[in-house]
Amino acid sequence: MSLVSIKEVQELISEDIPAVAEMGIIFEIVSDNLVRARLPFDTSSLRPGGTISGPTMMGLGDIVVFVCILSRIGIVKDTVTTNLNANFLRKPGPSDLIAEGNLIKLGQRLAYGQVNMFSEKDPDSIVCHVTSTYSIPPKN
Repeated sequence: MSLVSIKEVQELISEDIPAVAEMGIIFEIVSDNLVRARLPFDTSSLRPGGTISGPTMMGLGDIVVFVCILSRIGIVKDTVTTNLNANFLRKPGPSDLIAEGNLIKLGQRLAYGQVNMFSEKDPDSIVCHVTSTYSIPPKN
């Protein structure tokens, strides 16, 4: 069972992470073993060649891992990214991006998660794989 709801996630992002809020990410599933988010297509996310930019996909992957962690530990705003790796596997065309993430390891101070992204038009082909490590602040 998730310790945060979709509504709580959306409120946190809206209030505390305005740059991410502007992306318009829609969380479809927030559970303790899966976070699924949709990034609606916007022409501002395209780069030359008609593909969605790497920074856009990295941002989506980063926030999905963050929410994976919050689903397990609750709202801990000082949880921060310490490392993020993105492998761009295929060029996503102009359509919504779907990101599905889960945690691989959750420790007392570090969490490690992964995200698979695919284009709504081609749900069988991963376009980007993100792995990320987060630092969790010590409990008081």
